[in-house]
Amino acid sequence: MKNIELLSESGAESLDQNFRAALAKASKGMSPLDLGLAYMDWASHLSISPGRRLLLAQSLINKLRALGVFGIASLLNKDAEGPASTTERRMSGEAWQKWPFKVLAQAHQTSKDWWEEAILGVDGVREDHEIVVHAVAEHILDLLSPANFPLTNPEVLQATRQEKGKNLFRGLKLFLKDQFNDVANKGLAENREFKVGENLGITPGKVIFQNELIELIQYKPVNAKVNAEPVLIFPPWIMKYYILDLSPRNSMVKYLTEQGKTVFIVSWRNPKAEDRDISFDDYRTLGFMGAIDAVSGICPKRKINAVGYCLGGTMLLIAAAAMARENDDRLGSISLFAAQVDFSEAGDILRFISPSQISFLEKVMWKQGYLGIENMGGAFSALQASDLIYAGAVNRYLLGNESKPSDLMSWNADGTRMPYKMHSQYLTALYLENQLGRNKFEVDGRPIAVSDIRVPLFVLGTETDHVAPWKSVYKVHDFTHEELTFLLTSGGHNAGVVSGPEHPRRRYRVHTRKPGDNYVDPGRWMEDNEPVQGSWWPYWDKWLNDHSSKVQVKPPSMGASRKGYKVLRDAPGEYVMG
Repeated sequence: MKNIELLSESGAESLDQNFRAALAKASKGMSPLDLGLAYMDWASHLSISPGRRLLLAQSLINKLRALGVFGIASLLNKDAEGPASTTERRMSGEAWQKWPFKVLAQAHQTSKDWWEEAILGVDGVREDHEIVVHAVAEHILDLLSPANFPLTNPEVLQATRQEKGKNLFRGLKLFLKDQFNDVANKGLAENREFKVGENLGITPGKVIFQNELIELIQYKPVNAKVNAEPVLIFPPWIMKYYILDLSPRNSMVKYLTEQGKTVFIVSWRNPKAEDRDISFDDYRTLGFMGAIDAVSGICPKRKINAVGYCLGGTMLLIAAAAMARENDDRLGSISLFAAQVDFSEAGDILRFISPSQISFLEKVMWKQGYLGIENMGGAFSALQASDLIYAGAVNRYLLGNESKPSDLMSWNADGTRMPYKMHSQYLTALYLENQLGRNKFEVDGRPIAVSDIRVPLFVLGTETDHVAPWKSVYKVHDFTHEELTFLLTSGGHNAGVVSGPEHPRRRYRVHTRKPGDNYVDPGRWMEDNEPVQGSWWPYWDKWLNDHSSKVQVKPPSMGASRKGYKVLRDAPGEYVMG
């Protein structure tokens, strides 16, 4: 009897790919299977823990009783203390201290406390599943916060009374405007007051090298004499480079040139569908090594002070470790901004990293050839939904306040893409398998070790970083015996880095570990180092000077045409516009 063949193996695989890609696109790259498995793991283990369930029932009764007592007591005494030790930051204002709103705030936090008791610590539940279930519960409770609804938010009620509802009318207009822009695929980046080349990224410079992945910008010197050693900056390719060259008052590049530094920066090309097969190692060879070769050609016989930000810092360490293995000593120092080596405790972003989750992201990227900003931005916003999503929505749509544009906001709206192959490789190798932290990451077929790097390190962490938590960044201490200066600044992943000397209300803590010093854990480190008021930029500039030759020289020429590095165009170049 002849076999029936309606579908070949390749056809079946293509059908599966397309179906999963459609499902992944509908779920914004999130894996419903991962969520379902995590929930089943938690629920099933809780179901066979009768003692734990009795304790939870007891806790619920006690919390409800305490809330009832607090509801009455707060009506009579405004200083009465509720059962929750803290409340959501958005519900800490003066209007929330009045009855019944303070009761609503306490009830919301008490419910979060109870669900945390119910989810965390159930015997037998996998840690990664526990993290996912806790994150989902937290998002649901953040969504149901009294601060998100006009009738339970005293600040919205007060504004509505004072403005006779005009705030709600403005909010409706803003909501309709945003919906129209979304349908028209017209984002904030196309409606901003700040534009690249006009008032962003305007520090004078020239593109002096270009390949299929990067443009290398060399900046015009300000002083007649400059430090002999150039500074080469590698931003992450998940960001456009001009986060470090925003408006002139916020530009790190401008600041460094004013301090007598010869500055180069990499501008990454924004990949398209046809770039789907660009690999993680292509970024090392074409991006990092290509830029290092160019700077070495323009500033021969000079050590390079290399700087890497976020993923750019991680790749800088990978490139530097490979260089050290091959006895390539062109680097004089390494500065890392919010960059990780060990990804075992990489923070809340691990909620979105699992084999199932990566499989779903791969299907999204397989279909379109890259991962778009709509997927990455949604994931990062979800890490702090209360502040990054709901607070902005309430302020915009219920209070009717249209945020004044800023250079950092405009940059944040100017999204980038990640090529399919590279993104899949780095998520698997770094986040899922932690290869770099286990000395298992291979370059040219052989493992590298960060401990091979023999130059001083300056490492920056930011206190409220939700992308690269500072205690995870601090783990770099475990991977080097060289001199290491660790500086912890106030602010988050972006604002903490972009905090120049004119920025108000900044502070930092700093300590240098000398070779041979004993290990100090992050908690003790925090206790031992008192905060210093002000920007960390001047301290880092002094660190660069202290780790340079102290030789002042005439600025190098712009490019080196005889070596193949001729001036191609003015900064900010072409790639940043893509």
